[in-house]
Amino acid sequence: MTELKFNNVVKKYGKVEVVHGVNLDVKDKEFLVLVGPSGCGKSTLLRMIAGLEEISEGTISIDGRVVNDDAPKDRGLAMVFQNYALYPHMDVYENMSFGLKQSKTPKDEIRQRVEEVAEILGLEDLLLRKPHELSGGQRQRVAMGRAMVRKPSIFLFDEPLSNLDAKLRIQMRAEIKMLHQRVKSTMVYVTHDQVEAMTLADRIVVLRDGYIEQVGTPLELFLKPVNTFVAGFIGTPPMNLIASKIKRESLGDFLVFDSDLKIPVPPRPDVILEDGQDVVMGIRTEELTIADENNFNRPEWVFPGVVKVVEPLGNENHFHVDLGGVTFVARCEGRRTIKSGEKIEIAFNLEQLHIFDAKTTNVIYQEM
Repeated sequence: MTELKFNNVVKKYGKVEVVHGVNLDVKDKEFLVLVGPSGCGKSTLLRMIAGLEEISEGTISIDGRVVNDDAPKDRGLAMVFQNYALYPHMDVYENMSFGLKQSKTPKDEIRQRVEEVAEILGLEDLLLRKPHELSGGQRQRVAMGRAMVRKPSIFLFDEPLSNLDAKLRIQMRAEIKMLHQRVKSTMVYVTHDQVEAMTLADRIVVLRDGYIEQVGTPLELFLKPVNTFVAGFIGTPPMNLIASKIKRESLGDFLVFDSDLKIPVPPRPDVILEDGQDVVMGIRTEELTIADENNFNRPEWVFPGVVKVVEPLGNENHFHVDLGGVTFVARCEGRRTIKSGEKIEIAFNLEQLHIFDAKTTNVIYQEM
């Protein structure tokens, strides 16, 4: 059983504070992903877990033991880096076994561990090759294997797929997920790629400027973002986020824009919106579809528009559509022909509407 706990962890460089009082519990055997833009503090947190960065304030505990002052080698962790960090003059077997040799592990046990891990990672036929004879994906597997043979209590991954091409990243994502299911170890993974985070994680920690914005499962973050930052960061393409204002009329509340567009707000018994309140409307692209007899949206949720730009992706099209002077990004089925300049009607699924306060950026209205 391996649990990791951050208790009011702060990191300062001189007088500049870059990580601000982080509190976080990582569960046993959990795959936790730290995600956020460059400079948000995610790699700094990972390096503090590993002991490669000093903790300015607070504590990090592994299985209830505070490790602030422990040397990296004494923490029982293994780290996989972005740049592989393989020894070029050593073959795959020597790279994978190097750490075990340094810790004076018996030769028979070293061979057994390396062969077991090589079989898991599909490296059995590559053990005598040098790093320059391997592809990028193979080198990354060797780096993972070098960590695995140590049988660490926690695996740490620092943007391990950033140097790979798009196709190989997809393949390696699947391999890392299968690895977690097989070895059943606690894993903490850092990435700036929200697609990587969504596909790999049991839970995601979204970071910005050294603060945790939200923690939750991929689906929780996608369906119930707590603010506009999370709403815009999670999801591809990102959620439509458009400044608007609440207007109260006899028929109910409406979102009004600096145009002729007016969108009704379905009433929620637990939400009271203020007349004239400045807000940000949020709605996912998949909740905007071309209206036809198959739509289940109510007539008042359908709006005429003009297609501005089409982005065909094969399985689906993303298209920018002007609705009464406001531009939204919508989706349709990939085999459906749609052209720039075409006049269409867009059906909104307003049951999936999000409304954020314009001042605080926090959510004030979303599905129950």
